[in-house]
Amino acid sequence: MRLTGVLVLTVAALVAGSVPGTATGNPARFEVAPIDPQHWQNQYDMTWADWKNIPGTKWNDPNARPSERGLRIALVAVDFPDQPFVITQPKQSDLFGNPQIDPIPRADVPKFYHDYYMIPNQYNHGRTIHEYWMEQSRGKLGVGKMDVFGAYRLPRNLFEYGLNEWGQTAACPKGFTCDGNLDRDADTGWKADLAARGIPCPDSRCGYDVVLRVYAGYDETSIWQEYGEMMFNRKEDIPDAWGPPASVDPDNTMPNWAPTRYVEWTSWRAAAQQWGLSSIRQAESSGTITHEMGHYFFNIGDNNNNPFSDRQNPPSPFHRVGSAPWDMMDRGSFNGPGGHHMRWVIPPNMGGWSPAGLMLRNKIHAGIVPTANVLDISREALARTGLVVDTVTARAVDPGFGGTSGIKVRLDGAGRPDRTPDCNINTDPFCHGNTGWDHYTLEVVGRMGFDSFTPDNGVVIAKNKTAESNTCGYNCFNWVVDANPGDIGLVDFYRPDGTPVMASIADHRQLNDATFRAGLNSGSAYEWVDQANRLHFYVIGIRRDGNGVLSYTLAVRSLDGSGPQRRGVRLGRPTVSSVQPGQAAKCSFPLTNTGQAATNTAGHTSTNVASKLDNDVYRLSVSSRGRGWTAQLDNALTTATAGRTVTVPVYVSHTPGSDQSTTVTLTAKSESNPTVTHSLPCTVNVDDTTR
Repeated sequence: MRLTGVLVLTVAALVAGSVPGTATGNPARFEVAPIDPQHWQNQYDMTWADWKNIPGTKWNDPNARPSERGLRIALVAVDFPDQPFVITQPKQSDLFGNPQIDPIPRADVPKFYHDYYMIPNQYNHGRTIHEYWMEQSRGKLGVGKMDVFGAYRLPRNLFEYGLNEWGQTAACPKGFTCDGNLDRDADTGWKADLAARGIPCPDSRCGYDVVLRVYAGYDETSIWQEYGEMMFNRKEDIPDAWGPPASVDPDNTMPNWAPTRYVEWTSWRAAAQQWGLSSIRQAESSGTITHEMGHYFFNIGDNNNNPFSDRQNPPSPFHRVGSAPWDMMDRGSFNGPGGHHMRWVIPPNMGGWSPAGLMLRNKIHAGIVPTANVLDISREALARTGLVVDTVTARAVDPGFGGTSGIKVRLDGAGRPDRTPDCNINTDPFCHGNTGWDHYTLEVVGRMGFDSFTPDNGVVIAKNKTAESNTCGYNCFNWVVDANPGDIGLVDFYRPDGTPVMASIADHRQLNDATFRAGLNSGSAYEWVDQANRLHFYVIGIRRDGNGVLSYTLAVRSLDGSGPQRRGVRLGRPTVSSVQPGQAAKCSFPLTNTGQAATNTAGHTSTNVASKLDNDVYRLSVSSRGRGWTAQLDNALTTATAGRTVTVPVYVSHTPGSDQSTTVTLTAKSESNPTVTHSLPCTVNVDDTTR
């Protein structure tokens, strides 16, 4: 959307009301409120009340048909001789405290999970996997059909499948062989049933796009920690109830613990469960089916690290997380009420059931974001054309024709694309490995739709790879720039003895406060400079429309050139008005971009880039001469299209005993050409604060 000179920043409520109940009754001291305050939320504290619908959409309508591709899924439900479906058991009767609902007859289990995944209902809180993909693709892609089969009883015990990974076979009871292949055995039973019923099976998936195997019990990834180190101080403390049952360990000689994927041990009962993987298989506790579908349908890998190992000896092998809660292919797959420690409930409608949306890189990779909605620009061209300014709409919302869902900056030019100095991933936990990164993306996260359970609103800046590689110490392709890179200081959990275990430097919640925000004193940053890659990123303004849809005005500038156009700025005569009686007034300065529109638009990929190049960005500063007077801005940046005017507010307050007046001076300086600057005074009297 072309900026037309209308003020691009939204000013929050600025007047602090009288403080009730004070002895003197004096009004509160005037403060300039941040226009975009940071309010990140811990996933632990989220509930279903945090869900917010996207205005004008109804992606969870099971009758809504995708416009391009409807996926055909066969749901095959299986249980085991030693593990019935949890939802067939009395409410909260099993060792893990499940199910959370009244029991379902075994014959109804396949239909129950079909409806759980596909039909809005009381159990899934109205959220479905069809809805997720319809939202991400804006109606292009969804689940066209899900047929159910089963329930089938597999020939082996659950632990014979579950102890077949992560070095766990040593925990296999005597007389059993823990080398089961759940996918193979489930498919064998399913295909035998099809054959008996005369249903043709023309290929390995019997004509379906994917076979979804839903198996009785738990996904080990959702319980290894909760029913391991979070429940027991030491592996020796694990009681028999959590060890092998007497039916397979009659002499009670086996340990009650077993190895697990990330740390040395968990309870045997937790380890005995199958680890859900992208084959696709899902336990009754698994809410990550959308994540597994991302692997399967779009060949997008995991972008997540290992935040658990060697807590006592950081940083090695710790590696900072890549995109964490901001993307479904990272730990954003664990978003949802209560976060990642609430993924043990059955049905799995807490942490994990409302994953984050896909980041812009992944939507481009999957081909589900319209090219016209991505401003695709070149690092090299920026130096020749001058900076770009655009308004970017929250990624969960369709910005409409001509709108922008994100900005992509290609790291083109001579030499390797990412020119960041080399670092060592084996000694520096914040090193991303340097090679393979070839573009930046800027996008807006607004907490609605499947982004409702992201930790905050704001602007996400990320460095990305077109092709995946393991330079981060793990497979990675998104690297979110952390606007607040310090340790976030969260307690992960408390051990049974009360000892707090802090979130490690590699924990995904270290990026809960990573978004950039507009304006001053937000608690976050409004700009970021990548000196090595010669780029400067700006967050200039914020806006919410009447439906609550969030958008930001963003800019990107080259440090190596600002284009051939003449730059200019002029401040006009300010108007003065009161904003808090007896304390504060406002000087409203007209600011005009007196420079030229872009004279060169060549080199960028997007065909609509021309209108994005006509702005300049101005850095603002203010001073006050009067004793007892203070002048403040709510934003250090503004922008205007060539020939257009915007308004810059300056807030001026005084304390008792101050001079009767002050002279406030606003200075505006072009970011494209710092020699272009203009200053103008504004005189404010005590009487002006009362008008």
